[in-house]
Amino acid sequence: MLSAGPVLGRSSIRGTGGVSEHAGRSGVLRILHTSDWHLGRSFHRVNMLDAQAEFIGHLVATAREREADAVVVSGDVYDRAVPPLAAVELFDDALHRLADLGVPTVMISGNHDSARRLGVGAGLIDRAGIHLRTAPAACGEPVVLADAHGDVAFYGLPYLEPALVKGEFGVERAGHEAVLGAAMERVRADLAARTPGTRSVVLAHAFVTGGEASDSERDITIGGVAAVPSGVFDGVDYVALGHLHGSQAISERVRYSGSPLPYSFSESAHRKSMWLVDLGAAGEIEAERIDCPVPRPLARVRGDIETLLADPDLARHEESWVEATLTDPVRPDDPMARLCERFPHTLSLVFDPDRAPEDPDVSYAQRLKGRDDQQIAEDFVTHVRGAGPDERERIVLRDAFDAVRTDAVLIQDGVREVAR
Repeated sequence: MLSAGPVLGRSSIRGTGGVSEHAGRSGVLRILHTSDWHLGRSFHRVNMLDAQAEFIGHLVATAREREADAVVVSGDVYDRAVPPLAAVELFDDALHRLADLGVPTVMISGNHDSARRLGVGAGLIDRAGIHLRTAPAACGEPVVLADAHGDVAFYGLPYLEPALVKGEFGVERAGHEAVLGAAMERVRADLAARTPGTRSVVLAHAFVTGGEASDSERDITIGGVAAVPSGVFDGVDYVALGHLHGSQAISERVRYSGSPLPYSFSESAHRKSMWLVDLGAAGEIEAERIDCPVPRPLARVRGDIETLLADPDLARHEESWVEATLTDPVRPDDPMARLCERFPHTLSLVFDPDRAPEDPDVSYAQRLKGRDDQQIAEDFVTHVRGAGPDERERIVLRDAFDAVRTDAVLIQDGVREVAR
């Protein structure tokens, strides 16, 4: 069993039977749930490092001011496996500030992170109250905190790439539901062996059925299926999810915090926030959204260029980051410069002329919109030979796409390099 152990500055929260000062006063254990920081990521070539640093400051201040007993970070700490030095320095700063605050923190790796790199030094960092969980084999080994009502077990399920972990979990065919289900069996087995009444929190990085995606999440489809049912997490008091960038509740007990900052214009309607979750004595949940500071609002505007330049209703977007979709039948002259005169923070320009669907000039990209790689490949087969693929051929195509995607993950995470 892994326990939280003593933590700096707040020895009343520990895995050796100590009581949280906040929990003893209000009768709940308070959890601050965040995810998908994507440190090092830009937004349409705008460097977001200052905004990410502001968020880290906001996170630490919120944990202190709202008397959080634990912080959970549900994956995608970094935006890529080998992050830029500035992003690593910001992460290091975040670790030091959380440790100095004395609030235990549990983090898992996401599909953008290199689990091996993020997990370096985890054993030493544990001593400061920062618990990095990046190894699939440790899914059933929780960080245990205690409050006035007993133990709370925090289980970290890092992103589980099915093709890479199916052997670890003994599943025959790689699939998200199969490997997550096997990981949760380990969680339930460990929980069943603990003192009756032990409450449980699971951190996971996955696409759960019912969640609303955006354009900025990396595709994790395997075998034509990306989503897993929320029922895979049954029996747990709270599930702190990461991966989807919109804050949302799949159910009372299963929630996405969403990313603290926008990373695509598809997030223009998002309210960027964290969840502040109170876990009661019997596992009851109360959750509050805590807004995150956003450097600039997002706006998507659409119309012909003359309308966009003149419409008084669009004045509210003049200081926003703007994605402009032009519907002019003919591409206007110098559109970006003209739009920037009114909307100086225009970052994206899209041409989508108003045309009838049967118009031969409708763009190829428009015809492919909303179709995944498998569907496009099957359409190509139909176009070439006049008949679509049969079931055997669909499986061949699907396996080929899965193999390419898994190969990319291996390269990203340095597995091939290590294997040599």
